[in-house]
Order: sequence, then structure tokens, then C-alpha cells
Amino acid sequence: MESDFDRITFYDISMRPPTEVHCCSPNPWKTRYALNFKHVSYSTSWVPLPNISKVRRGLDLPATRKFADGSDFYTLPIISDPSTNAVVGDSFDIAIYLQKTYPNSGAGNLLPPQILDFTYSPNQAIAVPLSDRTAVGFEEYARFNINVDAAFTAHTLLMVHGLPFDPATADQTKAEFLQRAGMSNWAELEVRGAAREQLLSSFRDALAELARLYKREPGGPFVLGAQPSYADCIVGGWLRMASVCLPADEWEQLRGWHGGVFGRLHDVLQSEFGQMN
Repeated sequence: MESDFDRITFYDISMRPPTEVHCCSPNPWKTRYALNFKHVSYSTSWVPLPNISKVRRGLDLPATRKFADGSDFYTLPIISDPSTNAVVGDSFDIAIYLQKTYPNSGAGNLLPPQILDFTYSPNQAIAVPLSDRTAVGFEEYARFNINVDAAFTAHTLLMVHGLPFDPATADQTKAEFLQRAGMSNWAELEVRGAAREQLLSSFRDALAELARLYKREPGGPFVLGAQPSYADCIVGGWLRMASVCLPADEWEQLRGWHGGVFGRLHDVLQSEFGQMN
């Protein structure tokens, strides 16, 4: 009989209670989808945003990214697997670990060979460093991950004021966000009026080429048609954030962009691989 000591521990970012409803960090959601895809047994350890660096250091995991000034960017997810004594601290690395360690589990091959020809070049520098992981045999996924991250991150100003911070740590978290952005007032991060409409239009255009991938296989809803893969988890993690953080009317707009491919993908991922453990 399995005990709690046999389960993978998945470290996710806690948000406003109830966390299970409001959790929306895209990289941890990539991992949650991957864990559920693989049907591996795990439990979630919810980490307050200000405690992430402490948790990583406590697990002897260095930061996997750095800000432009060279300072460490500590973030989640992390998994700790007692069956192999492995501790893995990046969503892309975790996906590869799950496929290599549990190749025959769950819904099949998490990283099947495929062409993922989507690129995005932001018009300006992105303040938050993107994950830049590579692995032999998974180069298509690595490039796809970077480009999807760039396309969504370039438009996160649309979502910042919808982030469901835990009231207990909201002030501390906002102060950290402002420091990263080089700003002093939370209101400076809000986009309204014509500027917001322009950013929404840019967001829609940025996702047009990505939507094309989802139209290659008739019927969808995944890039490979009926077969889900980690590519869908990558996009789905960001869609989860948008579903929680965008105003309801703008989320409905996004769901319908480009023939509704993103709304369909989000709904299926949440239904099939969105369970909380």
C-alpha cells in the first residue's frame, strides 16, 4: 500500500485562499498538467511567494534564471521524487524527467517527436527572465517553450492587476514586483483605455501563428490532434493564468480568438489533466 512517503512532492505557488481555485502560475501549471498526464502519485506543497527562495535553498537548488542585473530569480515549480531521490527545479526539466523516469505511465509519451514551428520576437526587453533550458532530443520543445513564454510574458501587463495575491503577503509581493520592474507605485503597472486595447490587439496578433499549429490536425484540440503532449501543457499553463487573471470579458475574447482554439484547449486540459492532488 502506498504511503505519503512514496509520493512525489510538487511545490506550487500559493495564491489567495482557496488556493486550489486561484492558483495560476504558468510554469507550475505546466508541471501539474504533466504530472496528471503521467498519472504519477503526488501531493502539492503550497509555497507563499515570499518563501520561494528559502524553499529552493532548503532543497539545495540554485536559481535557474537571473535578472538582467545578474541577481538570482528564484521561482517554482520543483518536484522531489522519493523513488529516485531526485529533486528537479525547472518545469521543462521536470517534463523530461517524468518522461524518462516513467516512460510507460499515464497517457503515453509526454514528449513525442513533432515540429513546433512557432517563433515570437518581443518588441521590447522582457523584465522577467525566461526559462532557457535545452536537452538533446527535445530541442523542438525547448525552442517552443521559450517562444510561447515570450509571447505571453510580453503581454502580462494585461493580467498583473488580476493576480490573486494572498492578502497575508500581498504588500510584500507587490513591493518585490515593483522592484523588479523598476517602479515605485503599483498603479504604474495598470494598463487602461486605448493603451489596453492596443496591447490586447498585440496579444491577439502574437497568438495567431501559435493558433495555426492547432489547426494543422483537423478536430484538435491538441497540436497533434487527439494526442496531447507537453507542447499543450506549455500553452495550457499560460492559458490557466489568463483564465484567472484577465477580466472576464477579455478572457472570453481570448477564448474565441483564431477560431476558438485556445478556449477548446483550456477546457480539455482542465477537464482531463487539471485535477488537484
